[in-house]
Amino acid sequence: MKLRPLSAGFIPLVDAAPLIVAKELGFAEEEGLALDLVSAPSWSTLRDMLAFGQIQAAHMLSPVPVASALGLMNGIPRLNALMVLSVNGTVFGISESIAQRLENTSFAFDFSGAQAAGRALAELKTPLRIGVPFILSMHHELVSLWLTRSGMVAGEDFQICAVPPPMMAQAVKNGDLDAFCVGEPWGSVTVERASGILLVPGSAIWSSAPEKVLAVREDWAEKHPDETARLMRATWRAAEWLGRKGNSAMAAEFMAVDRYLGLGPDIIERALTGELIVNSQGDLRKTPDFLRLHGSDTCFPWKSKAAWIGESLSCRYGLEPLSSKASAESVFRSDLFRENLAGLGANMTLVSDATEDASNEIQTAEDHSEELILGPNRFL
Repeated sequence: MKLRPLSAGFIPLVDAAPLIVAKELGFAEEEGLALDLVSAPSWSTLRDMLAFGQIQAAHMLSPVPVASALGLMNGIPRLNALMVLSVNGTVFGISESIAQRLENTSFAFDFSGAQAAGRALAELKTPLRIGVPFILSMHHELVSLWLTRSGMVAGEDFQICAVPPPMMAQAVKNGDLDAFCVGEPWGSVTVERASGILLVPGSAIWSSAPEKVLAVREDWAEKHPDETARLMRATWRAAEWLGRKGNSAMAAEFMAVDRYLGLGPDIIERALTGELIVNSQGDLRKTPDFLRLHGSDTCFPWKSKAAWIGESLSCRYGLEPLSSKASAESVFRSDLFRENLAGLGANMTLVSDATEDASNEIQTAEDHSEELILGPNRFL
């Protein structure tokens, strides 16, 4: 069988695992694709590579397709999110000097309570310079939500700037940042190389945040429905493999090589198991659901999550909220998910919306044959 060439871009992060495994374990080849993975140095570079046709697909920040629909990126065509690649997987950390000030207040560094941590940072009365990987990112939305709910004022009590993930540790070490929110393994790298301290996991701010998506240009998906379907199937099968117990060590070995992350497999595996070393003293914290790559509704592109992102961006940029939510929903392609993954065992909900910012109650969504039980979906 002649394989169809397809290039997909990624940033060196653990949550690029579904694409890496799709290539390394042959799921892409079994779907008839010659998958070429291209590493990008920054999110803006990766976005432009996708927008201008240098690659056909990308491991992408979930707000970027939404921003394309809202017209927030001049010259960037509409991008679609075919499926969610990862839920959660980020960390919020602080510099050694900020950690020392928190320690003087007898703060408990338990790596779990976002509300207590937010209040403690607010009580320092010190403006924070916070690095995130990209301005149009879930990192930015979650940090802003968390700190403003903690009583801090954006622009006065904290300022957010963009720093590419592989450069985060050096920025903290140089004293350019007081805090950072980044995907693994770069939070752990900051602990090891810059004596950073991991304060809370992103899942403590939103327990079901859609972090990365499989993104394509909308016009490309329309012109290449067969390649779109093949790519989605290969990626979903890789995610399903990643969700099985006992595969984290092998996955970490795949990603450790220079063409992907170029780091030791041990530091990569921390994110896959949720067992993170949070400071230079070696303190270990176990976080259930730290990073979800598969299971339940993980991969489904919920329109309600796109709407939440759209509403958040509309508030930040002064757009009309209702039309922004509708535009946002249009680029999370739950229709293509149902169409292209039928028969693989993916959860096929009949609805495309769930309740966001819910309480601790378990939600349910109707399935073709039985009820689908969704995990906790709460803020703070």
